[in-house]
Amino acid sequence: MPETLWAKGDSVDALVHHFTVGEDPTTDLALLPFDCLSSAAHARSLASAGLISEDDASALVTELAKLHALAEQGALSIPHALEDGHTLLEAKLTEALGDIGAKIHLGRSRNEQVALALRLWMRQALLDLGEGVAALAEALLAFAEKHGDASLPGLTHLRRAMPSSFGLWAEAFAEGLLEELEALPALDARLDRSPAHSAAGFGTPLPFHLIQAASRLGFSRVQRNPLDVQNGRGRHEGALLAWLSSLSLTLEKLAWDGCLYGSEGFGFLKLPTAFTTGSSLMPQKRNPDALELARARAREIRGLAAIVERIGSGLPSSYHRDFQLLKKPMLEATHHALATLAVLTRLMEGLEPDGSAAEAACGDELYAANEAFRLAGEGLPFRQAYRAVATQIGEGTFAPNKDAAGPPSVGRLLAPARADLAKARAWLSARHTVIQTLTASLFQDLP
Repeated sequence: MPETLWAKGDSVDALVHHFTVGEDPTTDLALLPFDCLSSAAHARSLASAGLISEDDASALVTELAKLHALAEQGALSIPHALEDGHTLLEAKLTEALGDIGAKIHLGRSRNEQVALALRLWMRQALLDLGEGVAALAEALLAFAEKHGDASLPGLTHLRRAMPSSFGLWAEAFAEGLLEELEALPALDARLDRSPAHSAAGFGTPLPFHLIQAASRLGFSRVQRNPLDVQNGRGRHEGALLAWLSSLSLTLEKLAWDGCLYGSEGFGFLKLPTAFTTGSSLMPQKRNPDALELARARAREIRGLAAIVERIGSGLPSSYHRDFQLLKKPMLEATHHALATLAVLTRLMEGLEPDGSAAEAACGDELYAANEAFRLAGEGLPFRQAYRAVATQIGEGTFAPNKDAAGPPSVGRLLAPARADLAKARAWLSARHTVIQTLTASLFQDLP
């Protein structure tokens, strides 16, 4: 097998080789299935342009289908000497098909290959993340529906403020997630443009049909300017991670509240025993480690987004090897987000409120603002009503009518939230179907 795609007979310092290859043999494993897809599409483009025979293209596609299956199973590894996944695939094709395999790189550059594989990977990751967000939103809505108007003290500054409810608390997080789901179609549209046949960033004189190549991979349009493909490195990764960063703010607050409300000082929530761990020293301890790690992962995601922003900025146009370092933080951030969504969803499905503890924490002082509203409704200027209630509290004579000013009902919020969730899930399902159908056709027999 060839050592590198760019080998010209000159030797490279071993230390330099190790440094430049970096972590690609590991990070590229996630991209291999998508590199197989793009290579199958490229083989078809070569045949359509008359650059190779249909028999050769068919042989390449058949072999790439086998490699795709192995890549999805995690059964392929990338030797350090081969640098990356692109080199591995060409080496495997050449090993299996001889000169036919060596034809696959005609008109291509690794600049194009990595941009295309990343675009395909990001497009799929976006849908997987969307499914994870939707599942957590569903679990939160189910919690809100089940526990509805059960009293919970509303806090500001971590001090008791006004009456609230477990339903309002859980549904608020669902609303935050629904907002993120609303942003997915626009983010998907950014990714829905094909960088195929952009080569090193300046196109190629070969007679490729760009629109046809885009449609083969399920893209609705072509990224028109080949130089923009390379200028977009870091831009598209940054857009995905900016969305993840926003999502992480909601996940962090949910994890934080779970830790806080499940602690002895609050006691509003009963954490499932299976979601806590013990102390190696103190026999009585059960710790919310899963929630604490979820909270930390949310912050880590924002840190990884900052790494991508730093690496991708401050560069002139066209390709630079700096871009190689964009892959790992993006893959890690997505992996951490999917895992965090999954564990928080499982937690919400088993979470129970401690109604007695929460009710006991809903003292008279929570109804102070509502009492001021009542007095203002009777004609007293609000500032006077505010001071009158403050005086009663100070004198210890404050006795509000709690039944007339109970916690806000969540019932009216659930139906529209579920409608929004159904809409988001319908979009995700439709997008999944389109992509799966079109990409599966890449490994079918050539017409």
